[in-house]
Amino acid sequence: MPQLSISQVARQVGLRPSAIRYYEQIGILVPAQRSGGQRRYDSTVLYRLAVIQRSRQIGFTLEEIRQLFFGFRNGTPASRRWKTMTKRKLAELEVLVERIQAMQSVLRRLQHCPCKALEQCGEGMLRNLCADSALKPLPASARRGR
Repeated sequence: MPQLSISQVARQVGLRPSAIRYYEQIGILVPAQRSGGQRRYDSTVLYRLAVIQRSRQIGFTLEEIRQLFFGFRNGTPASRRWKTMTKRKLAELEVLVERIQAMQSVLRRLQHCPCKALEQCGEGMLRNLCADSALKPLPASARRGR
């Protein structure tokens, strides 16, 4: 199996070498073998990096990616890992969608604000604060990793 340098790996997956080193540092990638002081990878690292990149693109945090790789018993099939992780992520996204829709509603109402001064707006907002319960602060699970 041919050994790839970090620059070859980076070029093939479209990452910077520093990102690959960072993934090693935080434990998502197994540290590379060294030859002559240089990192050397087998081609399977390309597949792991593809999973990492796609996972990042669809909203998974690095901690969630670590759970995907290492948060299950050995031998747990990828399909079961994905099912568990995507179920959580979809629930999180539903909360975010509801929050965005509530924000859009408030923004639409603000487009027709009749107030002459911001203090007047603040008075109305303070009165209606409880009525806008959909705009409660995001739960920590929806804020992490951002």
